[in-house]
Amino acid sequence: MTTALLYLVVMMLVAAVVFLLVSVVFGRGEELPALPPGASPTRLPADGVTGDDLRSVRFQLVLRGYKMTEVDWVLRRVGDELDDLRARVAELEAQQQADSDA
Repeated sequence: MTTALLYLVVMMLVAAVVFLLVSVVFGRGEELPALPPGASPTRLPADGVTGDDLRSVRFQLVLRGYKMTEVDWVLRRVGDELDDLRARVAELEAQQQADSDA
């Protein structure tokens, strides 16, 4: 029994060493460097956020977080609402411009 346990421990140690060696030699396989801790891949323009900007936002995955489908639904809905509001504002501005020209 002791021999089997010793073999198991040695195999686990060898597997850990091989894993670490392969990880160091070949890296993580990413083209981009890893984000620093606390950073987020979330990007939005500084000015003039559009519905497409909101719909394309992706958040960093964490163990405790929100349900992704609900977040995606909210982002789609807010993006659609934003596009509708911007279109309405543009329509009203054009109408106001036409009224002031007449």
